[in-house]
Parts: sequence; structure tokens; C-alpha cells
Amino acid sequence: MRLFTAIDLPKEMLEKLGTFLARLSSFGKLRWTAVENLHITTKFIGEWPEGRLEEIKSALRGVSQTEAIRISVRSVGWFPDSRRPHVFWAGVDGGVPLIKLAGATEQAVAALGVPVDARAYSPHLTLARVKYAVPLDDLRTAAGDPDFGAFEAASFFLYLSSNGKYSKLAEFPLNS
Repeated sequence: MRLFTAIDLPKEMLEKLGTFLARLSSFGKLRWTAVENLHITTKFIGEWPEGRLEEIKSALRGVSQTEAIRISVRSVGWFPDSRRPHVFWAGVDGGVPLIKLAGATEQAVAALGVPVDARAYSPHLTLARVKYAVPLDDLRTAAGDPDFGAFEAASFFLYLSSNGKYSKLAEFPLNS
């Protein structure tokens, strides 16, 4: 089982992102993310034995967060940078509470043997993946400097990723 934890986006924000992505879809050399697959990953777990699913759910239930997290989504950019783009992303700002949630999730699953990510947590929405070199100037102009809004995240989820589809396996409230 290929697992990850994530925060869902509200319907209104997904609609704004869908309109934005539809407007940019003519830049066909990018592999666009389906709107229904957009989420804020807090921890990529990777392959996990199905027989140990309850164990990981139990560890995630132990992640403590005392309040909902205010998250804003705005601006766009490239990983690793605009000279060698591999990912076109929208910026996510959840401040210290989001970073703490990601860290607590990392620690909870690391106790079960999930490898700790060596990179610093960098919250974002993956809008597209770059397969071939693309002229970025036109895309940058078309994208502009978008602001998709803000919301309160009240929970995070454990997801299964299989054949390009994501399925929720469990929900974890943030005010526990």
C-alpha cells in the first residue's frame, strides 16, 4: 500500500484552482494534476504493509494539534527552480501550526520505521509536472500572481494512492 497524509482543500478553493488550471491547460507539455487530486501533503509515507494499517492509524491518532490551522493558497512557482523546472506549484502558507503538524506526523510514523525526510517541509500544491522543456515566459505571464483564498483546516487524512487515484482511509481531527 502506498500511503501519505494530507489536508483536503475546500470545494470553493478547488473550483478556483480548477478554473485556473483550465485557463493554463493550453500549455500542453505539462502533465496537469487533476483538480480532485489536489491536496496539501503533510507526510509521504510510501509503501506500507496492509497488515500493519491499524498500527499506522493508531500512530497518527496520537498526533496532537490543539486547534484548526489557517491556511492560505496563493502564488505559483517551480521546483527546483525556473531554470530546471520539474514541478509547477501553488504556494501554501499555514505558518508554524502547519509546520508543527508535519513535524509531529513525521515523528509519529518514524517511530514505526518510516524513513524521515531529509528535506525541510515545503508545503505546496503540485499543479503540474514538467516532462519536457517548456518556454516558461508565456506560462508565467498567463499564470500571473494568483490568490486562491484561505481556509481553516480542521482535520488531516490518511490516504491510499493507487493507480493515480487517492482514497481516504482515516480522518484525524486537529482539535483533539
